[in-house]
Amino acid sequence: MRPRSIVFDLFGDYVRYRGGAARLRTLSELMSCFDVGESTVRVVLARLRKEGWFDSWREGRETVYGLNDKSLHLLDEGRSRIFDRVRSEWDRHWYMVIYSVPESDRGVRDRVRKELAWLGFGPLAPSTYVCPHDRLQQVRESLADEPALRLDTLRCQSGGLPVDREMAARCWDLDELNEDYRELLRTYRKRMPAYRAGRLSPQDALVERMQLTYDYRKFPFRDPDLPTELLPAGWLGREAHDLFLEAHDLLRGPAEKFYDSIAEARAAQARGA
Repeated sequence: MRPRSIVFDLFGDYVRYRGGAARLRTLSELMSCFDVGESTVRVVLARLRKEGWFDSWREGRETVYGLNDKSLHLLDEGRSRIFDRVRSEWDRHWYMVIYSVPESDRGVRDRVRKELAWLGFGPLAPSTYVCPHDRLQQVRESLADEPALRLDTLRCQSGGLPVDREMAARCWDLDELNEDYRELLRTYRKRMPAYRAGRLSPQDALVERMQLTYDYRKFPFRDPDLPTELLPAGWLGREAHDLFLEAHDLLRGPAEKFYDSIAEARAAQARGA
């Protein structure tokens, strides 16, 4: 797990629900559970603040890091994609994005592709992406600050379900994705009895919950939440999502208990300084 990812997950699962700010000492102690040293924590947080993801201020001799509009938007967007997977009826329409970027603006092109993939669009052809869900407005909003980019957006239909399935197979490697879901299930099914029995210590629960989120977070980036009609036989994505939700919830209580114990101890230490 990268230190940068750990920071965002701590803020996303814990800090944001406890006032939206945390002491540097609290974050350092929590990240030591993942073998991240204090000096690394300081460097990572300073860099994230410089990039505009966090605000910081002093309380006595301590530095406090807090969420701002930019980081809250990122956390809200990420949580929605990770936790709220689409299971609605399909209207048999595709939503298409055709983009054009000058050859000299390769950085913009990379950002466009990344953003489209995050929103569940797959590459049907060069510069042409499709999605079975209507997220065209989200595309326009997320890419509105790219003056060099031209976007054309369409709502369209294919010649029938066989064509739809062929399009889905071209846009996404569903077999590889399904195998990765199988591996995730294989890993965490073995751990579920301990989660359900509450056998983990509070510290271990926080570490396991963070690892679970880290392991699962990559799937919404790759999985477009295709309608049932377009999924291959034996699809494991929905089973994996249900297991993730259950495990994440089972670990919540003891993980939050550990976070609170560290945060309260550091606050008491600051008051006594």
